[in-house]
Amino acid sequence: MTPNEDREFPAPLAAAMAVRLAWIGEDGVDFEPYDAFLSADETNDWLRACTRNGELNGDDFRVFGQDGSGGNAAFWIVRPGRALAEQPVVFLGSEGETGVVARDLGAFLWLLADGFGPLEASVADDPEPDWVPRPNRELAAIAEQFAPDRRATAAAVIERAAREFPDFDDIIMKLVR
Repeated sequence: MTPNEDREFPAPLAAAMAVRLAWIGEDGVDFEPYDAFLSADETNDWLRACTRNGELNGDDFRVFGQDGSGGNAAFWIVRPGRALAEQPVVFLGSEGETGVVARDLGAFLWLLADGFGPLEASVADDPEPDWVPRPNRELAAIAEQFAPDRRATAAAVIERAAREFPDFDDIIMKLVR
């Protein structure tokens, strides 16, 4: 992947984000998708602001949405030579929350279908007291269409991602100045 690579969403992500747009404010999930990935310059600015480290570039991230406080969801380009859909989905919150929320796009689709957004997945062990996930049939249909072999509950998606990438928070914290 290169920093100037096409910034349009892969078809499965575009389909899911279109459904998410329709549900903003309706399902209790704090996630607002963008229309396309942030540009390379915008991604650099975001990562530098997030870490207070002006020496970084955002080449390893493709940012595709945010929560209400400005935390961002992104693909983390950490698997060399693999397609974007095979990269993990991460969340970097405005209050220091970090987490790998899904091992890949297919798992992320099932996370959304089960009623979770990136923020909710990153704080799954300490959710808001009155928040209850509400599975979404439209998102489940998209997940079934594009990732039938990745079917899993949100809890399983989150656990598998955390197990595969247990040091993500440490990696990000080492970048902070």
